[in-house]
Order: sequence, then structure tokens, then C-alpha cells
Amino acid sequence: MWYFAVRMARHRVAALVAVACAVLGGAVLVTGTGVLAESGLRSQLPAGRLAGADVVVSADQTFRPGGDLPIALPERGTVPAQVADRLGELPGVTDVIRDVSFPAALVDGDGGVVPGEDPKTAGHGWSSIGMLRDAPVDGRKPDGSGEVAVDRDMAAAAGVRAGDRVEVVAAGRDATEYRVSGVVDAPGAGVFFADATAERLAGRDSGARAGTVDLIGLRTETGAADSVATAVRDQLRDTELVVATGEDRGDLAAPDAVASRTLLILLAGSLAGIVVLITGFVMAGALGVAIAGQRRELALMRAVGATPKQIRRLAASQATVIAAVALVPGAALGYLLAGQFRQQLVERGVLPDALPLTFSPLPALATALLLAAAVQLSARGAAWRTSRLPATEAVAESRSEPREPSRIRTRGGLLLILAATTLSVVPLLSRTVLGAAATSIAGVIGAIGLALVGPALVKRVGDTLARRLRPGIDAPTWLAVANVRGYALRIAGIVSTLAMAVVFVLTYTLAQTTVMTATSDDVRTGTLAQQRLTAPALGALPEGTLDAVRETSGVRAAAPVGSTTVVWPYKLLGEDEVEASSGMILTPDAWSVLDLDVRFGSLAGLSGDTVAVSSDVARSRGAGLGKRVGLILGDGTRVKAQVVAIYDRGLGFGPVALSRDLAAGHTTTGLDESILVRTDGTDSAQRELTALAGSRPGLTLEPTDTGTGGGLSDAPPEVWVNLATIVVLLGYLLLSIANKLVATTVQRRAEIATLRLNGTTPRQIRVMMRREAAVIGAAALTAGLALAAIPLTLLGIGFLHRPWPAGPVWLLPATALTIISLAFVTIELPTRRALRTAPAEALAGRE
Repeated sequence: MWYFAVRMARHRVAALVAVACAVLGGAVLVTGTGVLAESGLRSQLPAGRLAGADVVVSADQTFRPGGDLPIALPERGTVPAQVADRLGELPGVTDVIRDVSFPAALVDGDGGVVPGEDPKTAGHGWSSIGMLRDAPVDGRKPDGSGEVAVDRDMAAAAGVRAGDRVEVVAAGRDATEYRVSGVVDAPGAGVFFADATAERLAGRDSGARAGTVDLIGLRTETGAADSVATAVRDQLRDTELVVATGEDRGDLAAPDAVASRTLLILLAGSLAGIVVLITGFVMAGALGVAIAGQRRELALMRAVGATPKQIRRLAASQATVIAAVALVPGAALGYLLAGQFRQQLVERGVLPDALPLTFSPLPALATALLLAAAVQLSARGAAWRTSRLPATEAVAESRSEPREPSRIRTRGGLLLILAATTLSVVPLLSRTVLGAAATSIAGVIGAIGLALVGPALVKRVGDTLARRLRPGIDAPTWLAVANVRGYALRIAGIVSTLAMAVVFVLTYTLAQTTVMTATSDDVRTGTLAQQRLTAPALGALPEGTLDAVRETSGVRAAAPVGSTTVVWPYKLLGEDEVEASSGMILTPDAWSVLDLDVRFGSLAGLSGDTVAVSSDVARSRGAGLGKRVGLILGDGTRVKAQVVAIYDRGLGFGPVALSRDLAAGHTTTGLDESILVRTDGTDSAQRELTALAGSRPGLTLEPTDTGTGGGLSDAPPEVWVNLATIVVLLGYLLLSIANKLVATTVQRRAEIATLRLNGTTPRQIRVMMRREAAVIGAAALTAGLALAAIPLTLLGIGFLHRPWPAGPVWLLPATALTIISLAFVTIELPTRRALRTAPAEALAGRE
């Protein structure tokens, strides 16, 4: 069979090139997606400032739901300080390091802030220098409460050296002058205080976090790290503390960055479905064209005794040969695509630069197995009818198509279109990002349904056109209509693929832009404050800022607003589910600066152990007003909170808002992130606020309404990531469509030659093919728009309360122009080439 497969492939180069391109593109996309998934599971952050500690003990920064992926907890948890005393007595331990972290930044001579690598955790006690590996100090350690040591990069940026004096903003205190006792030659190490001073600044001498540290580092004797780690795990067996060595230390160094690994997994998961659907659709179409062009050869083999099983195996073997050739370069390009995609994520701020990708043969192996199975299934399916027909009937049908499309195929297609329509209702029931995703999936499922029902639809359209042809119609038009009627299967394959491109572009792009516009509308309408005050370079707002803002002339109201991660376990249809999301941190006076469109209860009740939830969450999770819900906070603490308000603007403000009291002690800094300020709208109030921000280092004042609305220029990083993904998938889809159209047209050489021998002129043939292209383009656009219309209409109603989505006005005409141009160009060029071949030579089967 392999011999016959290779021999037959030599005479169907154009069609098999289309198959190779489909497999090549599919391998690129599937491998790239696999690399992202593997990196989310196995990638390791560098140990960073913990590289000098052989063993590190931390609070568990991961929540592990049963039967689901682990969820990173980005807020730093605490470790009881007395644990360090016990661990220091273990054999093989040479030093015990108690590490605390808190916000800290320098202020240079011009009043500008010099932040650390992570402003939220840049401050440490001097003993934390033991966590560093090979960190020489120019000077000495801080002695007393008036001295600090700083890392090399911060010292250079602030223009200070050992012995100089510098202002430091630490842990929410006002800028205070310190003497620089030393410069630590370790980039990103931060600012080091005397241990007693660091304990006081970090709030470990009193309050809820008294007697705790962030991390415990152990230095061990040479070669004893593993045995010490085993002993530490035995000591901590009944606690919720974790022990890390080697590469695992990087996860403990930056728990907020670890959450990015989960993002990679979610991103790969969201891409996997559409990538597999489109790849399978394209490959099946390309193989269908390739095998349709060999029906005569396959039928003749049936006539000389080949069994149906041998015919299907021959088709599958030929497809496997072509796929094997394309798989290797496709997989290699997939690794390159994943690297480029990661770079885009880093530049958009979605991933930390320190998080690398993991490269191994596993994604390529998985791609090979997946695509090999898809190729085998598609090839055998395409050859199924020819292999099952009696030999004489197979030969008779090899130059034509079945007169009547398969009823099973047509009914299956109608059922898929019905399912897609039903799925389109989801945005009306769930005004969430997940609900909007149903629009895109519905469009693709509808396009697959169109591919199945297409032959019957095209035949009916052809019959309608034929009946309406007026007497005396010119020959090219008559021939074009006859081809549409006689080759409904071939035409439907092209139309459905082009329609898939239309549906994909419209539903995926407009779903993104509609959600972005709805989110922007929620935020703009729900934000009563005109100004937002932040301090990103300081890690958090200094204490006393809120009081100063409220005392400013012209300020009507001011309230702190923060954010954290909330993990919510709940039951859905009797099954245990877990969802992690961002949650706002609000005070009872948040109502004066935010209008969340509260339907039940009041934000004024946000004190103590209370939360407000969105109406979608309240409905789906049974979190009605007054109910108590179980949550897991960003540092892993389990709490029970009472629902005191239910609001409608969950798309813009998130599914849950915690009271400030509930979040207290469970965030990394323990300080306010931002303050929303509502003024009387006068210029004098704006000047007063600007003066306040300018008088305190690190404060940034910005308007809450930037005026950009929901335009692409103001799109958040995740939208740009999704749009970039759409562009890549669209490029693959269009390239595959072009190859398929070219291959289909090339296979019509014998038909064109016969027409020429019967007296049809080259000009008439060109006109005929152009009119076929016009029919194909118009049908694809009509079908694509029809399939996209219902999902997009329901999306607009559900998210924007109007029957159309939001998006760029040029998208539809650009899509139409692309589809029409593609149909004309990929049919015109092969036709002109075919006309340059003598009819007798074309009929002889030379390619």
C-alpha cells in the first residue's frame, strides 16, 4: 500500500501540497499551544534573592482543589517565628534566616522615587542578606534605626554611596532620612534595615502579624541540603507550611508571579479547543479535495479487486506520508511561535519576564499523535463512499458527484446549526467573559454544521438559479450555474471553508470588543469619582494619605479601593467547583465614589466579615442577600463572610468585593492601593489635589475617565493577546483556504480541456470561472453573516442592551473584501495556467 500511495501522490501534487500546508500550519499551532500548557505546569521561576538559602520554608501559596489544577495564591502568607528556633537545632543546619518583607523605596535628591525590583516587598531586615548568594557589601551592615543598606542598582539610580544620607519611604510611613551604611552588590536585593527596625516597620512586633516572618531560610553543610529538607518536612508534617529546595525556591520568592503559570494553563486551555476545531476542519477539507481528485484511480482499483478496507488504507497511507513530511518543520516552527508569543505576553505585562518557557519533546510528540490520528480519520472518511460502492458504480461515479446529498449528513449539519443557535443564548443568561465566549464557539459550531449541510444547500441554490435563468443567457453564465448544480459537494466544501473564516473573524473579534466596551461602560458609569490617587513606585499608599485627601478643599468624598485574589469553592449542579477571581477591597463609604448598581442591600454594610457579590454570582452560586459564603483569601486563609449587597455591574467591577476589615492582615502590604476621589468638579479642587500629590514623593494623580472608551487603543493586555491569537489562526485559515481553492481548480484541468475541445473559447472559460468565484464568494459571505448574525445579536442584547455588537466599523467590509479577493485570485490564477496547457495534454493526465 505504501508503494501505491507514493506512486499516486506523484500525480496529485497540487492537492497534496494543500494537505501538507494544512498539516504544517496545524502542527505549528498545536505544538505552540502545547508548549504554553507544559510551561504552565512545569516552568520554574529563578530562585532570585533566595539563591543563597539551601532550604526555604514558607506558608503554602497554592490552593489544590480536588480533581482540578492548582491555584496560585499571590498574597504573601506568614510563618510562626518560633519555627525557626526548632529548625535551627536540626543536624546539618549552619544558619537560620528569618525574612520579612515590606514596601520600601528611595527618594533621590530631586524628589523622585527610586523603586526596588518589586516595590511591594523591597524592604527587608539585615539578616535577610543571608538569603543572597555571593553578595559582597561595600560598607557595613545597618546599625540602629537610622541606617540602611541598599542594593547596587537602587544606589546608582539614587546617586548615593556608603556614608551618604538618603530619604526612604517604607511600609507606608512618610519619607524619613537614613544614612547609607553599605551598598550590596546584588541586583534586585532591595533596601535592608536593622532587624529590629524591619520588624517594627513590617508590623511583626505587635498586631495580627506579631511573632511571624514571611520566610525561613536554612543554610546547610555541604551536601546536606536534601537530608535537611527531609528532616524539615518531618518536623512540619502536621502544619500547612511548605519546604522548597533547588528550582522550587523560585515559587516562594515571588508568589504573585507564580499566578502567571496558572494563566498560561488557562490560556492554553482556551486556545486548545478552537485550535483543534479549526485544524481538524481545515485538514478534513484539504484531504477531502485531495481524495476527491483520486476517485477515478480508487474506483479502478476497486474494479481490479481491491477491497474497501484496502482502498481506505491506501488513502490513509498517502495522507500519512504527506503529514509526516510536514510535521517536523511544523513542530519546530511551533516552538518558535511559542517563544514569540511569550515575548508578546511579557511586553504587554501579562507574564513576568522572569518566567521562562519549558521546552521538551512532549508537545511535539503529542502533536504528532494528535495530527496522525486526525489525518487517518479524515482520509478514511473521505474515501469511505468510494470504497463502499460496488466496483462498476464506483467507476461510473468517479467523474461526477452523487445526485442527491446524503440525508444523514444534511440532518447532522442542521442539528449542529440548531445547537449553535441554542448556545448563542448563553450571553443573555450570563453577562460574563465566559458567557461571551459562547458566542465564538457557537459561530464555529455553526460553520461546521454548514459544512455538513452545504451540499444540499448549494444544490438547492443552484436549482433556483437554473430555473430563473432567462432564455438566451450567455454560455459562461449557463456553464457556471450548471457547475454549481452538478458539483454541489465541491462548491459546498469551498463555500463552507470561506464561511468559516467569515464567522471566525466576526464572532471572535466582535466578542472581544463587545466585552471590552461593556466593561468600559460599566466602569465609566459606575465610577462617581473623577480622580484616582496611587503610588505604584512605593508599593502602596503611605498612611495618612486618605485623611490628607479628605481634608483637601473641594473634595466631596474619598474612599480607598484595593484588589486581591479570592478563591470561591461552590457547588454547581451537585458538583464541587472552584473559581479564582480578582476581588475589590472596599470600605463602607465606597458608595460615595462607586455606583455598582446595587440591587439588594447596601455597600454601607461592608464592615467586619462581609462581602458584596455580583448578581450573576449570587444567582449561580446561591449567594443571596444575608447568606454566609465560604471563601479562601489571597494568602490561603479560609473565611466565612456574610453577603450584604448584590450588584449588577459585575462585568466592570468583578464578581466579589470584600470589606476592608475582612481583607486586613491577608494582603502582602496591608496598605491601601489607591484612593478614589470625588470632587465638586471645580478647577481649584483639581489644583489642590495636584498640589497634594506633588508634595508627597511617589503619589500619582490620574483621571478615572481617560476618554478613550472601549477603543482598541485602550484595550487591556488580555484583549490584545486574544486579538493576536485571532490573527495567527486567521492567517492559517486563509492560507489553507487558498491552497484548497488552488488545488480544487487545478483538478479541473480535464474539465477545462473538454470544454475547449467542445468549442468553448478561453475567454468564455475565464468568464465562467469568474462567475463561479462570484457565486462562491457571495454564498460564503451570506452564509457566514447568517451564521454570525444570531450569536452577535444576542451578544449585543445581553451585554450592551442593543441588538448589535460593538467593534470597528471597517471589520465587515475588510472581511468581505478579503473573502471575495481570495476567491477570485485563487480561482483565476490556476485557470489561466490551465488554459496554457494543450487540451490533449491535459486530458492525458499530465500535471
